[in-house]
This record gives sequence, C-alpha cells and structure tokens, in this order.
Amino acid sequence: MKGAVEERVVELGRYIIENNATVRAAAKKFHISKSTVHKDVSDRLQNVNPQLYVRVRRVLEINKAQRHIRGGLATREKYRGGARG
Repeated sequence: MKGAVEERVVELGRYIIENNATVRAAAKKFHISKSTVHKDVSDRLQNVNPQLYVRVRRVLEINKAQRHIRGGLATREKYRGGARG
C-alpha cells in the first residue's frame, strides 16, 4: 500500500502542475477528498519528491492568491442568472 500512496502523490503533483489545477479540481479528477489532496501535496510529496513539491507549491500559491477573484466571479454569475447575462 505504501507504494500506491507514493504513486498517487506524484500523480497528483504532476496533474496539478500540468493543468494549473486547484486542490478541488485535483480531488474531483482523482475521486478523493480535498483533505487527502492537501495532505498528499503538502506533507507526503515533500518526502517523496522534493523538487516536484516546490513546483506544486508555486501553483497552489498562485491559485490561493486568485481564489477571491474566482469566488467573486462565481457569485456574480449566480446572481446574474448563469449564462443568460
């Protein structure tokens, strides 16, 4: 089981980097919880592949900085009535 977890951690890291994915998007893609994704990429990945960890952290920091913008756009669309504009 240890090997499977390590493989998943590296796959998650690569997916996040290649797609500029959020934790939520990665969780949905891999059918696991956001908590598991966060634990994998913030704790486990650092021990398994430190270089990949640094790259993933950069992507997630950018996503975190943009989070308030995406939230505002989603709220705007909600009250506009979706795509009707």
